[in-house]
Amino acid sequence: MQLLQNISLLPYNTFGLDVSAEYFLELKDPTLLPDISNDTAIPQNKHILGGGSNILLTQPIKGIVIHNCIKGISTIKETDSHIWLQISAGELWHEFVMHTIGQGLTGIENLALIPGTVGASPIQNIGAYGVEVKEVIDAVTCWHWEQKVFITLNNAECQFGYRDSIFKRELKDKVFVSSVVFKLHKQAAYRTSYGAINEELTKMQVPLSTAAIANAVINIRSSKLPDPKKIGNAGSFFKNPTISTEHFELLQTNYPSIPSYPVNDTTVKIPAGWLIEQCGWKGYRKGDAGVHEKQALVLVNYQHASGAEIWQLSTDILTSIKERFGILLEREVQVW
Repeated sequence: MQLLQNISLLPYNTFGLDVSAEYFLELKDPTLLPDISNDTAIPQNKHILGGGSNILLTQPIKGIVIHNCIKGISTIKETDSHIWLQISAGELWHEFVMHTIGQGLTGIENLALIPGTVGASPIQNIGAYGVEVKEVIDAVTCWHWEQKVFITLNNAECQFGYRDSIFKRELKDKVFVSSVVFKLHKQAAYRTSYGAINEELTKMQVPLSTAAIANAVINIRSSKLPDPKKIGNAGSFFKNPTISTEHFELLQTNYPSIPSYPVNDTTVKIPAGWLIEQCGWKGYRKGDAGVHEKQALVLVNYQHASGAEIWQLSTDILTSIKERFGILLEREVQVW
């Protein structure tokens, strides 16, 4: 366990922002967490970093950044229909998805090519193409900094919501996710009705399978989202807002083509990308901070933008949407 000082986080965030951390530590062994808690030389102000694919760094980071590099995959139990896999939090999410496909398992193929680590998946309750990770999470094990014990939360205790969980609320900055247990199907349980999956599968002209669905999702995501290795970004920057049916019907009188997805009898979800595009932001660029030309949900760093400049661009977008539609968008990325 080597504690480093004044380390640039440029290699550790997909926005490509050159921000320094006062202290930096790569953690590969969860049994060292008690030592970290008890070591008085380690700052109390802790920031947990996974794949760096959902953060915006706006200033130098005070305290310590702990890079979660814990690896490992093991089988907890299995039945004729399901298998429970315990995955260490530092495993890359997409690699885990492809591992399950290689094992003939179903449940997360729709979540292929989502960047980041397994440890971030329950925190964010990642989702795509009609699937949310909460549907397959059985339990999450964490180290509690204040109590100095490992705790395990079952699915209900994680309090999952849309891109939300207890880890972003009551347990924010209080725990370190060390592993996640997933309950996956051994038999086919395909979900292809959302978005353009069926259309892409038709183009591919291959038999339906978990691998085919994952490849369809990969094709769709690759065509819409910029590669962080080529242009800095953190994927979708904003959440899709949920508004009342009354609000939606009022907007519909002025915008008959406004897309929507019913949530329940009283609320409707609106695509944030559509709202942003309607306000003329798609393809916008100021300096090296901009909105992607193909996907208005994605803010990008063309090369030398600062986190503060990207933050200001997001604020300008929020303001324009509020003024035009009466809708307050919420940022999906975590801001440091």
